[in-house]
Amino acid sequence: MISWDRPLRDKFLDPKTAKKVADELGVHTVGDLLRYYPRRHAARGELTDLSSLAEGEQATVVAEVYSVHKRDLRRGPGGKPRSLLEVVITDGTGRLTLAFFAKVGYHQRELVTGRRGMFAGRVSTYRGRKQLAHPEYRMLPDDTAADDESAREFAERPIPIYPATKDLSSMAIARCVGQVLDQVPGEGGIPDPLPPDLRARHRLLGLHEALERIHRPADPDEIPRARLRLKWDEAFVLQLALARRRREAAEVAARPRPGRPGGLLEAFDAALPFDLTAGQREVGATLAEGLASTHPMHRLLQGDVGAGKTLVALRAMLQVVDSGGQAALLAPTEVLAQQHHRSITAMLGPLARAGQLGGADNATRVALLTGSQGAAARREALLDAASGAAGIVVGTHALLQEHVSFADLGFIVVDEQHRFGVEQRDALREKSAEGRPHVLVMTATPIPRTVAMTVYGDLDVVALNQLPAGRAPVSTHVVPALDKPHYLERAWQRIREEAEQHRQVYIVCPRIGDGDSGAGDEPADPAEAGAENAEGARRPPLAVTEVAAELAAGPLSGLRVEPLHGRLSPEDKDAAMRRFAEGRTDVLVATTVIEVGVDVPNATAMVIMDADRFGVSQLHQLRGRVGRGGLPGLCLLVTEAEEGTPARERLDAVAATADGFELSRVDLEQRREGDVLGGAQSGRRSSLRMLTLLRDEELIGRAREEAARYIDADPDLSGHPPLAEALDALVTQERAEYLEKT
Repeated sequence: MISWDRPLRDKFLDPKTAKKVADELGVHTVGDLLRYYPRRHAARGELTDLSSLAEGEQATVVAEVYSVHKRDLRRGPGGKPRSLLEVVITDGTGRLTLAFFAKVGYHQRELVTGRRGMFAGRVSTYRGRKQLAHPEYRMLPDDTAADDESAREFAERPIPIYPATKDLSSMAIARCVGQVLDQVPGEGGIPDPLPPDLRARHRLLGLHEALERIHRPADPDEIPRARLRLKWDEAFVLQLALARRRREAAEVAARPRPGRPGGLLEAFDAALPFDLTAGQREVGATLAEGLASTHPMHRLLQGDVGAGKTLVALRAMLQVVDSGGQAALLAPTEVLAQQHHRSITAMLGPLARAGQLGGADNATRVALLTGSQGAAARREALLDAASGAAGIVVGTHALLQEHVSFADLGFIVVDEQHRFGVEQRDALREKSAEGRPHVLVMTATPIPRTVAMTVYGDLDVVALNQLPAGRAPVSTHVVPALDKPHYLERAWQRIREEAEQHRQVYIVCPRIGDGDSGAGDEPADPAEAGAENAEGARRPPLAVTEVAAELAAGPLSGLRVEPLHGRLSPEDKDAAMRRFAEGRTDVLVATTVIEVGVDVPNATAMVIMDADRFGVSQLHQLRGRVGRGGLPGLCLLVTEAEEGTPARERLDAVAATADGFELSRVDLEQRREGDVLGGAQSGRRSSLRMLTLLRDEELIGRAREEAARYIDADPDLSGHPPLAEALDALVTQERAEYLEKT
């Protein structure tokens, strides 16, 4: 039996080829190469059309030799004669020139007019004509040999197309894979991680047969079953890792925090000027039950923009405070931490003013801890946290520092958790003195069910789908600044109209300005395509400092326009937000620093400049900053992207629906899922090579059920050695730490 970990240089490939495969693809072992799957399969003659080739792309084409012409060139050094062989090929849609400067005689014998072949190389342009210089090629059997069974079989075989590089073509990769497969001695020649009874229940192929069919299919009908089997490998082993994590978490002790009658939570609920939604009550009851458990609660609370997640989390925090413990709310930015501190303090009113004039008898304190606080404020916050005087501590990464301590940390709320690293979350959890703290992770980015089952598979997911009463609708429109410049002029008129009615406006730009080349506080999505100028080069993103000055001097002159971005001092940022919240600023020109958590009910309009440079979820988050009061909201997506381009289609999708869960599916369709066990944070290739989270929802659900069954019956998988080995290979030490710290 051949181990998946056997190095390719160990007699499978010659050392030179093994090094090239490692350097170009990052592939080092037998397992790495056999799981380097084709990105698609093509029938012969159904590859890239010659007419659609673009300069610079790596192309694989099937075409017929149209003409062959040999030209003598000037003699080279030493008087040696040199020749150029120019071969024109065609597929009926266009023509392409092949250029050979070496082994001209050999290529001239192989490339005969009328013969068909498969050609691969990098497309370049020479004297206005597209060409491949020194392409790799393989001639197909002549039509005259069609009655030969082997020739006919070869002609009908699908062609695997692999993700290629400049120096390693798809055909070269296929040859390497074939060499390795030839050395695997049939079924059982490599360890099969899927137990026989599971394969039988789901009618799955054996591993060797699946690999043969995906890499060397004899017929197109063989490919779907091979894909299904290999998707099961990825889904099942991944769900095993998460099932084991859930089991381990359930065995850890935590101090129950059941709350108490007549406490802060009851007083807070009694003072609320509105009724909780049915969804908020339901989620609140679920969290209350989890906090009262003797095992740590690990939940993901997701909800669309404005669904009231902060209110639900605050009620849970009050239950913990009523139980004698403390709660910490970890926010990714100072602006968001300050906003949380202000809103929580305001919602609690007298209940947040313990020891102060006007404070309630049973009040607590809400402390704020950020990295840029003054010494006096910082000392007070540290003392309140360490003494237990502050039942709720809100902070940024500053909460994670070693000298920050708590009297009894029982509950951690992580807002927008995707912005925190594993070590950061773990550092806060370790500050609990008694057992593991309960954990609630919040995200305002709706997550498709399949992602929740994988990325957050060790967390119990609860969702808020119902918006509170009084939330006004937000109408969204795309403003094509280049195609219809008068639309942009009208947009600025609309902004003036809002301001003249004493309403307020956000204008968002991707960049701060003053010479920086990146985005402001959060990078705009690099996967998003954007507008190009007339020369085809993409212009720099619009910047806050420049746009604010131009608007104040131009279409918005006379209005109170103010910039806000991450390069301002914390005091200046907080002051700018306060002025806007108090209505002393008409227009706030900002980066994505205002993406989450900022709540100004009087803000009714938002203009997002270079909107095509932001991701779908990011646009939805930004849009959620308006319409938070009783007034209708307006969101204008300004773009130079042309109609019909992918960038424009994304913006049209955002404008077409306000349903964040629907947009989350659009968002996922645009990008790779990444390494769902955290590897994407370090730039490794995704562990999902065949599985797609959006399209394989049913399969992932079945794999999750099977994984739970196997882990419950045999937690160490001692009865399934190949499966245990596959799980160990997936959960390397780094990934094991990730799972442990999540």
